[in-house]
Amino acid sequence: MNVVTQLQEFRQAIYKNLCKAQDATFELMDALLLTRKAQSLADLSLSCVFRRQWPSVYEALQDTRPEREQLMKLYIAQIQPSEPIVLAGDHTSWSRPSAKTLKERTYEHSPSQLGGRPVTVGYGYSTLAWIPEAQGSWDVPLRHERITSWDSPISQAVQQLSSVSAHLPPLSAIVVGQ
Repeated sequence: MNVVTQLQEFRQAIYKNLCKAQDATFELMDALLLTRKAQSLADLSLSCVFRRQWPSVYEALQDTRPEREQLMKLYIAQIQPSEPIVLAGDHTSWSRPSAKTLKERTYEHSPSQLGGRPVTVGYGYSTLAWIPEAQGSWDVPLRHERITSWDSPISQAVQQLSSVSAHLPPLSAIVVGQ
């Protein structure tokens, strides 16, 4: 199968997984991929590939709830079992110090905070991604989840690795890094 056909089939499988507002969501994803310096949703709505009206941006974000497990399996199906599988984990903080009514805020390490304080109040997120090329600069996020107040970044990463490993090809050499 040639690469173009493979990409078309992959995009169609993702499209089927989007449920409501499929067209608007797909065009929004294409706009995100093609807009180099999008600083707002308005920037994405002005992309040449987003052919809808401005409210469709919000419709796409509000109505689409893809089945995360199915998407993960679709991404994992792209992995070639003949090469070592490289997975990378990341813990990222989302600073929300002024959102006092936001539930479950936690103290998060954030070395890039203004004023040099390495701790912020907000949410922590854990991402487990597949690194398809040793020399490339992109990854495929397999799991991206909020770290709740009763979890730690390590326990969340372990849960994610366990979930992903159950769907990987047997006898794979898995390399995990951060």
